[in-house]
Amino acid sequence: MGKGIVEPRRITTPLSDEVVEGLHTGEKLLITGVIYTGRDTTHKRLIELIDTGKDLPFDIKGGIIYYVGPTPPKPGRPIGSAGPTTSGRIDAYAPRLIEQGLKGMIGKGMRSKEVRAAMVRYKAVYLGATGGAGALLSKRIKQAEVIAFADLGPEAIRRLEVEDFPVVVINDCFGKDLYEEGIKRFAR
Repeated sequence: MGKGIVEPRRITTPLSDEVVEGLHTGEKLLITGVIYTGRDTTHKRLIELIDTGKDLPFDIKGGIIYYVGPTPPKPGRPIGSAGPTTSGRIDAYAPRLIEQGLKGMIGKGMRSKEVRAAMVRYKAVYLGATGGAGALLSKRIKQAEVIAFADLGPEAIRRLEVEDFPVVVINDCFGKDLYEEGIKRFAR
């Protein structure tokens, strides 16, 4: 590789505290393993389950949720276009899930101070996927299965098996924010 080019780091799910503590803002990652999908309506239902003492439809401990509402798959494919949705729509729910053991979230856009504080307190990370690249990202998804809330269509919870799914660490568990660092760097 050329000088200055850093190869992405490979990680597998589920994530442990030790793995999360080793991830730093700006780092490029390739995720292999199982991740789950969910958007705002899904998250609202997950919080309702927690509030009523019911089990979640998957083991959230060490898990990663991808904020996506995929399109229907083409024949022979497990999933359609699968680009990230704006994460701010999930900010009202994310701290509660992080408290329950969620270790990673994938989306696009900035996170609230409450979400960032929960990531520091409970050791979690926010990962950015490239918006507008849903067709390319879907090629990294090897299997997709609806496991809960099928009535929500694209917003149903899916269990995805991914291989080398590309993301960038936006917020690490130390309180750093890639967007803020970029603004500071270019303001000089």
